[in-house]
Amino acid sequence: MLDRYFKLAENGTTVRTEVLAGITTFLTMAYIVFVNPAILSKAGIDPGAAFVATCLAAAIGTAIMGLYANYPVALAPGMGLNAYFAFGVVLGMGHSWQVALGAVFISGILFLILSVLPVRETIINSIPHSQKVAIGAGIGLFLGLIGLKEAGMVVDHPATLIGLGKIAAPTVLMAILGFFVIAVLDYRKLPGAIMVGILVVTVLGIALGLSPFGGIVSMPPSLTPTLLQMDIAGAMSLGLLTIVFAFLMVDLFDTAGTLVAVAPRAGLMDSHGKLKRLGRALIADSTATIAGAALGTSTTTSYIESAAGIRVGGRTGLTAVVVAILFLLAIFFAPLAGSVPAYATAPALVFVACVMTAALAKVDWEDVTEFVPAVITAVMMPFTYSIATGIGLGFIAYVVIKLASGRAKDIHPVMAVIAIAFVVKFAFA
Repeated sequence: MLDRYFKLAENGTTVRTEVLAGITTFLTMAYIVFVNPAILSKAGIDPGAAFVATCLAAAIGTAIMGLYANYPVALAPGMGLNAYFAFGVVLGMGHSWQVALGAVFISGILFLILSVLPVRETIINSIPHSQKVAIGAGIGLFLGLIGLKEAGMVVDHPATLIGLGKIAAPTVLMAILGFFVIAVLDYRKLPGAIMVGILVVTVLGIALGLSPFGGIVSMPPSLTPTLLQMDIAGAMSLGLLTIVFAFLMVDLFDTAGTLVAVAPRAGLMDSHGKLKRLGRALIADSTATIAGAALGTSTTTSYIESAAGIRVGGRTGLTAVVVAILFLLAIFFAPLAGSVPAYATAPALVFVACVMTAALAKVDWEDVTEFVPAVITAVMMPFTYSIATGIGLGFIAYVVIKLASGRAKDIHPVMAVIAIAFVVKFAFA
């Protein structure tokens, strides 16, 4: 039955290989069940409900990706977007987390519409490669700043805005240790390096009396505090259009980038070099975002960590189904997630930031009309504490520099329209 449904033999794989691939993928991305509730709790969301919402959103999205699109790709609340949700939209702009969830929900609906319509490829192709890369790198820098702040390594300073924290503080030293553990284990290709680093620091912190221990297994916490709590009406105000746009664009490009990156090794390309069943994969991703917002978590998206499972032989949706089952089982480990302190998750944020920022290497550093707007996009995200602002300023810089350099033909009409919309937004902000 499994062979017929997932076409295992046709894809040159077996049930055993798919199960092993699913376990591998889960281990590489399971850190999100610790990190996401920690980040969302900063926005005032109940951490227990956020934990359950994270696990359920990941399970639902990944199951749809496996059963509907037959892709060996797993989904979960996206890193960077969760930080923008909590620190940018809620704490930075002063919106309620219910309104922020409403913005995520609307972005998911728009993503679903784009996934069904034939215009999706036009929109993806309208954004130049340098800007796509810069958006991912900028989110990484934004995430890194938040991680350093959570670790206590970066603090506010009245003269210089930011400064170095108390480096010798026990919790700061623990965060530094966690970062080195994660980096070394990742270099040695250990599946779950980030999760191992988080758990090592957590155990040491509990043993040294720096943080309490809440247990390991229990019945799942209540989802009631966040279930269907999104404020859709509040999110439809004109002032939140750029926030919805930011959630939509980042999710769209992140998903497209992940699928393109894993497709060749997973055998998902057709003879013309196009992704097989791309529409189904995008529908799965957008549906996961909608479900996640309804459950109470930030944008759910495809994870590049899926490449780990594909590397060990995962080729079909059965890999994703295995990951979904493991995320459902993770719901019973809420006490363990609650025992993870901020100084244990902070190094994970910084390491993920390093991985995401490395994408800047793909920018054409010989073309000033490409790398200058890319740098503006990337650095303005952490400096303004807003992904949407970084995207807007970068897009405007790209269009202006290209026009002034006599290279108007490089500007896609959709890109020009978006840049003009941001100019109007900034002018009347």
